[in-house]
Amino acid sequence: MKHIARLTHIAMPAAVVMAFLFAPAVDVHGETGRLLFFHVPLAWIAALAFAVAGALSIVHLADRSGRWAHLDAKARHSAAIGLAATVLATATGSVWAKMSWGSYWNWDPRETSIIILMLVYIAYFSLDSALAGRGNRGRVASAYLIIAMAAMPFFIFIFPRLFGSLHPRSGSLETDAVTRITLLVSIAAHTLLYLYVFSLKNRVFALEHVTE
Repeated sequence: MKHIARLTHIAMPAAVVMAFLFAPAVDVHGETGRLLFFHVPLAWIAALAFAVAGALSIVHLADRSGRWAHLDAKARHSAAIGLAATVLATATGSVWAKMSWGSYWNWDPRETSIIILMLVYIAYFSLDSALAGRGNRGRVASAYLIIAMAAMPFFIFIFPRLFGSLHPRSGSLETDAVTRITLLVSIAAHTLLYLYVFSLKNRVFALEHVTE
């Protein structure tokens, strides 16, 4: 965890400096295009965190020995980070939409799909909270996260392509080498941030469990 923390403390400031001082303005969006260096990594972190939550839930349900009894809690932690990243990705996307399309919200298929995905995981936390104190909480919540993970690719990749979308597709923006490098650095930095926050939440949970 110490190594992840150190790398995060180096990578995140480097990504911010590169986004604002090293990379040029993106395509026709001007300075607003610098949101690309945060919007895309946040969307990536949301997908990664939800996938990790689903994978941990699969292991939790498959475990019959009780060895991985607390994986449902770790899955919940990852889903929480994913939901936070989804909210931030939606916020940065709304600012981009205002500058590019003249309105913060246009009910574009991409915007609609991310709202639906957000509601899916909000419903998960409502369900998990309602089951607090019950013996089947972990298994029911894990089953929900697996279903949500299976549905996630539809909302991210398929649904937006079923209808005409104003949202730029991957690779549609003309970017130079510096912009691509900056974006990759930002994605790597945000990935480290996810791992750091995830490990912190798991450590806090472990300490609380020992105390109890």
